[in-house]
Amino acid sequence: MHNRPVWVEISRNKLLANHVELRRIAGQAGLSGDGVDLLAVLKANAYGHGMEDCARLLAGTGAEWIGVTSVEEGIRARAVCPETNLLVMSGIWHGEAEAAIEHRLTPLVWEPFHLDLLEEAALKLERPPASIPVHLEIDTGMSRQGVRPSSRLTSEILRRFHLASALQLEGIATHFSEPEVLNSGETREQASRFVQAIQSVRAAGLRPAWIHAGNSASLLRGEPFSRTLRELATAAGAKLMLRPGLSLYGYAPQFREAGQAAVLLEAASERLSPVLAWKSRVTSVREIQAGEPAGYNSTFRAGRPTRLALLPLGYADGFSRLLSNRGSVLVRGQRAPIAGRVSMDQTILDVTRIPGVEIGDEVVVIGLQGQQSITAWEIADLAGTIPYEVLCGIAARVPRVLVG
Repeated sequence: MHNRPVWVEISRNKLLANHVELRRIAGQAGLSGDGVDLLAVLKANAYGHGMEDCARLLAGTGAEWIGVTSVEEGIRARAVCPETNLLVMSGIWHGEAEAAIEHRLTPLVWEPFHLDLLEEAALKLERPPASIPVHLEIDTGMSRQGVRPSSRLTSEILRRFHLASALQLEGIATHFSEPEVLNSGETREQASRFVQAIQSVRAAGLRPAWIHAGNSASLLRGEPFSRTLRELATAAGAKLMLRPGLSLYGYAPQFREAGQAAVLLEAASERLSPVLAWKSRVTSVREIQAGEPAGYNSTFRAGRPTRLALLPLGYADGFSRLLSNRGSVLVRGQRAPIAGRVSMDQTILDVTRIPGVEIGDEVVVIGLQGQQSITAWEIADLAGTIPYEVLCGIAARVPRVLVG
C-alpha cells in the first residue's frame, strides 16, 4: 500500500507505440529481415520503468527478445513472459547457471568460466537440456565485457562449442563505445575488429543465428551506419538484431560530429514519446519574509516576501541534490524553481510567482503539465549526467503505476 504522494506513471500506450515505431524505423532502414530484429532492453528494472510490467506489455504484443541485466532479473521476467527469449546481458556468476538453465535464459558469455558453470550445471540436472544457447560477446574496444578477437578467442572459447557439448553458439555480439558520434573513427575500427571475430567464428565451423552490435543510436542514426550493420550480419551469415534501450522509453540519444557539441536529431526525437511521468503533491505552504533562509545551510535566502511550497521527495527518491537552487518542477502549469538544497526526503519550491498554489496541488517532476514539460534530458543537463542515470536513479520506494 502506497499513500505517500510521490509516484511514477508508466504509459502503456506510449511504450507500445515507441516499440512499433522502432520496428518501423528498422524496416525502413532495411535492417529488419525474417524473424526477430529488435531486442527490447529492459535491464536495470527497465531503465527505472518497472521491468515486469514493461516485459508483460511488450511480450503481449509480439516482442520475441528481451534483454535483462542478470539471472535474477531474468527469473522475474520469465514469470511474466513464459515464451519470450530472454538475454542475460551481464554474464553469469557462481551459483547462477542452474537457474539460468532452469528458466531458459540465454546468457551473454565471454569468460571460459561462464561456459564451465553452464556445462557443470547441466550435468547436475536430472534431465539435462539438449542444448544451452549462449551469445558470445566480443570486446572490440570497450575493454569492458567480451573476449578480444585474438588467439584466445579460438583457443579458449570457440573450441568449447563441439558436438559433445550442450553449449550452442546462438549469437555473437559487441558494443560500440560511441555510436552517437556520427563520423567516429573508433566505431569504424570496432566494426573492423568485429568482422575479424566473425571470420574466426566461421573458420571454426560455427554458424550463429544472430549478430547484434547496436543500440538506440545505431538504430536511429540511419545510413551509412545501417549499411555497416547489414554488412556485419551478412559477413556472419546471420540475421541482424539491434538492442534499443533509451529510445524504447521515448528518448532519442544526442548525436554529434567528432569534436562538436551534441544535438538531438529532431526527426527521431519527435517520433518517440517519453513513457515515464514522475509526480508528487504539495504537502505544505508557507510565507517567509525578505532575508529569511530556506533549507540546509541557508543556500537560499529570500530577496522579497516569498511563498514556499514543500514536496515530499528528495535525493533518497532519486531527485538529485545537484538540482539544488538550479532545477525546477511544474505546478499549475508553470515552472517553480527549487529553493535551497534538495534534502533526503523533501524539496522546497519558490511558488511566489504562481498564484493560488495550495496543499494537494499536483506537481510534475518529469513529464507534461499544461503547455510546459520537463524531460529527463533537461534534468540530466542540469545535474551534469545522462538521462539513463536520471531514469534508472528513481528509487524503488517510488511506486510505478500503469496508466493508459
